Amino acid sequence: MNTCNKPDGKDLPTRSTYYPESWSYTEAFSRHRGLITVAEQARLKQSCVAIIGAGGVGGVHLMTLARLGIGAFRIADPDHFSPANFNRQCGATISSLGKNKATIMAEQARAVNPDVKLQVFPQAITRENVADFLDGADILVDGIDFFAIQTRRLLFSEARRRGLWAVTAGPVGFSTAWLVFSPTGISFDDYFDLCDSTPHLDQLIAFAVGLAPRASHLPYLDLSQVNIDSETGPSAGLACNLCSGVAAAEVLKILLGRKPVRPAPHFCQFDAYRGILRKGRLLFGNRGPWQRLKRWWLRKKFA
Repeated sequence: MNTCNKPDGKDLPTRSTYYPESWSYTEAFSRHRGLITVAEQARLKQSCVAIIGAGGVGGVHLMTLARLGIGAFRIADPDHFSPANFNRQCGATISSLGKNKATIMAEQARAVNPDVKLQVFPQAITRENVADFLDGADILVDGIDFFAIQTRRLLFSEARRRGLWAVTAGPVGFSTAWLVFSPTGISFDDYFDLCDSTPHLDQLIAFAVGLAPRASHLPYLDLSQVNIDSETGPSAGLACNLCSGVAAAEVLKILLGRKPVRPAPHFCQFDAYRGILRKGRLLFGNRGPWQRLKRWWLRKKFA
């Protein structure tokens, strides 16, 4: 396992700046015993997870994985906390208003594990720095905004090129829908049927339809509140927390070599509001006839 120790991004101060030497990693994560062996916990300590986004989903991903004892992270987010974030983002507080999300969340992770290694990228991830961001990571976890489809495609493509697994878990209504991408299986673009020439709106629609093919949330979701121009839509903190639970479980299995891990075209959605678990396998991804029909319907609705 890697340890994310290449000096890219912004480093936080060392442990001694924050806490006394009495803190013990072994004691802090001892209650995992019975679920995670001592040897497996040591592997998690030596693992590095790259998380793109530090807001509603990415921030809670970071805290959930930090409490699993993951020893190193690379996190990136150019955005700053605002009042609109308070309903769902664990880093959004009065004291964090106007501050960079990645920096605030890194401090919260350090407060859980003062020994954690953190590389913070408080800027956007682009073609120029995507290699630096993923350098040293063992796995990619997607926590960026739904509308940031180009950045998402860039990260998944680079992860695949590096032979990294990648996990995406999105909050949809009061549910979470998640996918796992193997570096040797179907690619992100192939599953969602995306290419550079695909119009932006069609890319967003394809992502929404492919993420939750058997959408359990549509009966109670008011689509009129989705605004493509302002890039806003309905969201809830409980769904973000659901995302972190399933994503962390997938990360745990991948890093520890546990089974089963069912990569795309397998999909899952758990709707806590309706008490429904839907899962399946999209053999042709978004290219299947039913998926194309759903995309046509949404395109007509939002055009």
